[in-house]
Amino acid sequence: MLRIWGRKTSSNVQALMWCVGELGLEYERHDVGHRFGGLDTAEFHNLNPNRTIPVLQDGKNPPLWETGPILRYLANQYGDDTFWPKDPVRRAAVDKWAEWAKLNVAMAFTAPIFWRVVRTASSERDEVAITQAIAALESKLRIANSVLAKSACIAGPELTLADVQLGHVLFRYYDIDIPRAPLPHLRRYYDELTDRPAFQQHVMVGYDELRVP
Repeated sequence: MLRIWGRKTSSNVQALMWCVGELGLEYERHDVGHRFGGLDTAEFHNLNPNRTIPVLQDGKNPPLWETGPILRYLANQYGDDTFWPKDPVRRAAVDKWAEWAKLNVAMAFTAPIFWRVVRTASSERDEVAITQAIAALESKLRIANSVLAKSACIAGPELTLADVQLGHVLFRYYDIDIPRAPLPHLRRYYDELTDRPAFQQHVMVGYDELRVP
C-alpha cells in the first residue's frame, strides 16, 4: 500500500497520482497543503524537511519527496518494459523526454503562466509577462508537436513515464483562458490522453479553489 501526502489540486500531485493510476497501484492519499494546511506540522517535517508536496511512502520504506524521483521510483518498482524500459539506452530515451517536459514545459507553464492567470487577481496581472511566457512555452511545445506528428506518444508509440511528465500539464494549458497557437498534433495527443481513465480521475480535476478573482 502506497501512502501519499498532497492535495489533489496540486499539479505535481496530479502527475504522481496519474502514474499510480496507470500502474494500477493501491494507495491512500492524505490532503495536505493550500487550504488543508498541515505542512508546518512536526509530523510532516519528519516526512519532508522542505515542507512541500507530494510525499510518498511505500510500505516501510523511507519517505520520498520531489516528484521526479518519486515517479522514477514507481516506474522502476512497478512499471513494465514499455512504460519504463529495462534497457539503459531505451530508458534514457524515455528519461530524456521526461526531464525535458519537466524543465521546459511544466516549469515554463506553472509559475510563469498558470499562477499569473489563475492565481493572480485580474487587476494585478502582468499581461506583457504573460504574453512573453506563452510565447516561450509554445516554442517548446512546437518541438513536442513535431515529434507527435510522427509518434503517438512523446517517447514512442506507447505511453511512458515521459507522457506523465508532459501530459499532466496540458489539461490546464488547454483549460485556462489564454491564446494558444494551433498545434494540431499536440492537440490530438492531448485529446487521446483525456480518454484514459486514470487521466480523467487524477488530472482533469477542477481548480476553482486556486482561483483569485
